[in-house]
Amino acid sequence: MKNFLTIKQMALLVLAFLFVSGTAMSQEKMTKEEQAVKELEQIMTRTNAVGLAVAVVEDGKIVFVKSLGKKDIEKNIDLVPTDVFRIASISKSFATTALMQLVEKKKLSLDMDVSDLIGFKLRNPKYPDIIITVKMLLSHTSSLCDSLGYFDLDVVNPDKNPGYAKAYHSYYAPGEKYDYCNLGFNIIGSIVEKLSGVRFDNYVRDNIIRPLGLYANHNVDSLDASIFVPLYSKDATGKFVSDPSAYRSRAVDIANGYKMGYSTPLFSPTGGIKISAQDLAKYMIMHMNYGKSGGVRIISKKSSRLMQTPVIATSETSKYCMALLHTYNLIPGEDMVGHTGSAYGLYSAMFFEPREKFGVVMMTNGCTPVYKDGFTVIQGDVIRAMYNIFVKD
Repeated sequence: MKNFLTIKQMALLVLAFLFVSGTAMSQEKMTKEEQAVKELEQIMTRTNAVGLAVAVVEDGKIVFVKSLGKKDIEKNIDLVPTDVFRIASISKSFATTALMQLVEKKKLSLDMDVSDLIGFKLRNPKYPDIIITVKMLLSHTSSLCDSLGYFDLDVVNPDKNPGYAKAYHSYYAPGEKYDYCNLGFNIIGSIVEKLSGVRFDNYVRDNIIRPLGLYANHNVDSLDASIFVPLYSKDATGKFVSDPSAYRSRAVDIANGYKMGYSTPLFSPTGGIKISAQDLAKYMIMHMNYGKSGGVRIISKKSSRLMQTPVIATSETSKYCMALLHTYNLIPGEDMVGHTGSAYGLYSAMFFEPREKFGVVMMTNGCTPVYKDGFTVIQGDVIRAMYNIFVKD
């Protein structure tokens, strides 16, 4: 006779199967951190990224920090979270935060004529009767441009450069249009230095970086060079090569006659902060909280809101404020505030939502920079992926 399983035996087998299957499924289910790493690895593959550092803030707290890929290709060194990047134009918000501290101390106002602050006439020669204000510099509406460079104020000083007119756009008046200008923020740094009486790098260190407990600086000689992340761009053959000038020492330049309030561009207020992704996220939290982090207030709520208030539209989906940008197409349905950076092969981004208290910081030291909707693909994809995993319900 054939042996048949009893109903009880069959039920036990089914239960055993369900238990084993459920256990396997639970093992296969990834944590948010594991999902994030998998997504980031896929994004790095798609964008041919060298290394990638990411930090995610949710409910005002850092919930995820990760570094992937290579810090140094030649030496085959992996990227780690304590490594420091030159973050490029996100640095503009540091210079502006410093300036707002001086505004609060009544050292200046945003509507002041910049000429009264820097020691030479700042006027577009096509529009000599229109003053260029501090706010215009902060919102890229001054009519200044970078055609003559931006690491020396001589280019725009009529007493130093007979051809200074080329440092201005001639087809619109100050205040009328937006045009991104690094020179304007190096002038902002010079104003900070002139009015504070403290060298720019030291002022930012003592009044922003140290109070927030960050490891960062504009001055490379104040940091441990061993943790600097080389920045890579592709040469004509498609090979990644690093640019050592990204972390150039200014010690000799400073020693050879630094002039307070004028030599300031040496420290690149417009793009020279060196910092890790995790520490940049801590700084971002301060702006997310309108000027305060923990028990430390860096600028007043009023000053912080001014920095985040749109001044001029830059496209159908973005508005520039003062060193910060509102963008409405980075994450569908979210009004994100922040800034990007790009230089020497680096691509960085810092964007947050101050009402919902979430944000993402990302930095790559080299990739294939394809642009889409105003961002490189890696900037947009990383931010959206982290939002979908950690923030979106």
